[in-house]
Amino acid sequence: MKKHIPNALTSFNLLFGCISIVACLVESNIELAAYFIAAAAILDFFDGFVARALNVSSEIGKQLDSLADCVSFGVAPGFILYKITNIPIDFNQFNILAYIPFLIPVFSAIRLAKFNIDTRQTDSFIGLPTPANSLFIAAIPFVVNQFPFFQSQWFLLIFPFVSAYLLVAELPLFALKFKSFTWQKNQLRYVFLLCCLISLFAFGYLGINISIILYILFSIYNNIQSKK
Repeated sequence: MKKHIPNALTSFNLLFGCISIVACLVESNIELAAYFIAAAAILDFFDGFVARALNVSSEIGKQLDSLADCVSFGVAPGFILYKITNIPIDFNQFNILAYIPFLIPVFSAIRLAKFNIDTRQTDSFIGLPTPANSLFIAAIPFVVNQFPFFQSQWFLLIFPFVSAYLLVAELPLFALKFKSFTWQKNQLRYVFLLCCLISLFAFGYLGINISIILYILFSIYNNIQSKK
């Protein structure tokens, strides 16, 4: 019975991704859609954690996880960005800005496919993980009124390309996978999590965006230190 628990969590991840898309497109409620992406991200963390704790990791679990992530952290955030862009697709009049948000699901799928066959990504990541990228996008609906920059034409034109590049870049990023909870082996993780908490308390939803940027910066610093 216990072997089915991680896959059940992954399935709920996928379900929440689907509901996020419905909330975004049918209800035009991008904040609700963002909440479902956040819920999916929590389940995505715990399905792997539970699988390792119960020692029931499996190949089907790995494949199911990637398929769920493609929807919850690729397609769903792509539609949120599409709604924020607020330019409907008109097949009679081409406007490139309406299509650019869909770089997110395309490159998320490529990133997940690479992850499945890349043996280097067992204890770390190469390229920005799709949940981190999707959480950055999911936070935008909550900060866009306070920071109109997130709705500016320049941001909406440039961000999807930057995001797409980071998803598939040959950039090593540390993983929040705790094999033990000792300070010695997890200094970087603990300091990063502390900075995330401070950012969230200090800046609210904007702290999520700041945390994702910090994740990349911490990883770059860790890469530099590792080469010394």
